[in-house]
Amino acid sequence: MKLLQIKMYKRINYIAAILVLVCGVSVQAQVTTSSPYSRYGLGNIKGSLLPQLRAMGGISTAVNKVTGFNYINMQNPASYAGISLTTIDIGMSAGLNNLTRNNLSETSFNSTFSHLAFAAPVTRRSALSFGILPYSDLGYSYRNTVKIDTTSVDQLYEGEGGLSKAYLGYGYRFGDHLRIGGNLEYIFGNLQTTRSTEYNLAGAYNAKLQNKNSVGGLNYSYGIQYDFNVGKKTLVTIGYSGSTSGKINSTQSAYSTIYLRDANGNEQTAADTLSVIDKGKSNLTLPLTHNFGISIQQNDKWLIGADFRMSKWSATSINNVNQGLQDSWGASLGGQWTPDAFSYNSYMKRVDYRLGFNYDKTYIQINNQDIKQMGASLGFGFPLPTANAGTAFYKINFTTEVGQRGTLNNNLVKEKFINFHLGFTLNDTWFRKYRVD
Repeated sequence: MKLLQIKMYKRINYIAAILVLVCGVSVQAQVTTSSPYSRYGLGNIKGSLLPQLRAMGGISTAVNKVTGFNYINMQNPASYAGISLTTIDIGMSAGLNNLTRNNLSETSFNSTFSHLAFAAPVTRRSALSFGILPYSDLGYSYRNTVKIDTTSVDQLYEGEGGLSKAYLGYGYRFGDHLRIGGNLEYIFGNLQTTRSTEYNLAGAYNAKLQNKNSVGGLNYSYGIQYDFNVGKKTLVTIGYSGSTSGKINSTQSAYSTIYLRDANGNEQTAADTLSVIDKGKSNLTLPLTHNFGISIQQNDKWLIGADFRMSKWSATSINNVNQGLQDSWGASLGGQWTPDAFSYNSYMKRVDYRLGFNYDKTYIQINNQDIKQMGASLGFGFPLPTANAGTAFYKINFTTEVGQRGTLNNNLVKEKFINFHLGFTLNDTWFRKYRVD
């Protein structure tokens, strides 16, 4: 009994250490992006994907367990029913963005905490999961210069913030092949935008409109998976997942002011406030989404899968005002290969090798030009030595994504990015009852 208490104390200390790490990362890292396309809608949508799934192009709808290792796949909560060990996943992300327009180019770097997720079996047929991860990122700063009569006028656009998602989910298995699940999600965060008009004339008053939306509300997602054997070791899985088109509450504040700049170009205190909306009650409509997927895998060896997704962003509104977005769709193709998951004499044979591709028509259309995104990803799962007499398994997952968003046509911006994702995954036999003779 004393030995069991010591083990439990160690596990509690381990959880505490993770929470301290997350708090430290959250304080030090800046949750930002540098994309002019994040100005539209709710920002750049991140997707509920951990590094091991991003490495496979983002396939997730029909992914459950690969090479016997437990993953937390919150994109399809039906997958929770396949979790047989207590699982913790924590990670960070970083990215390099290069923006090009005409002959101008700009490069930026951002890093942030990416996720913390926990899952544990409840019965032999079910498991629950909870965690927190980004939902969208908002971050941009740019200007346009136009002529009004003979006067040069600068139009400045700035935005920052983003939304996060905390979830609690449950999955259950019926028989040997059918799994269903659902997530209760809390979407929260701040979206702040500023639009200014500045006249390049001495003593001219400039105008600024500041808008802040503080969001907080519930949404739901759900999923189903069915698998069947093709031969002795080959398994085919088909899946579907989606989320509801719900309204979540928000508090909107808007300020319209005029101001001057001094001789050094510094902005002075607002000379007058033209209008104020302070903490007005508002709402935000999320899109109805559908995801379809299929995968085929040979147990403990390889997996190949494909996903197709669609979202009805054209119905999205903020404060009952339609945001002028279009419906989006996308596809992913990817897989994982492990030469020999149980090799004793070659570490590289136990490594997971992952590759994937994705293509999306985003919800943005500018000047009748669809904004599209495409990318390729490469990743590895590095196993670490087992612990607790071989009942605890650890893995480090590293993923690199390379892609681009937008186009140079119609005087638009082409965005090229390289994203890095690092995650640590633990599988252990926590909460298991031991019988002492």
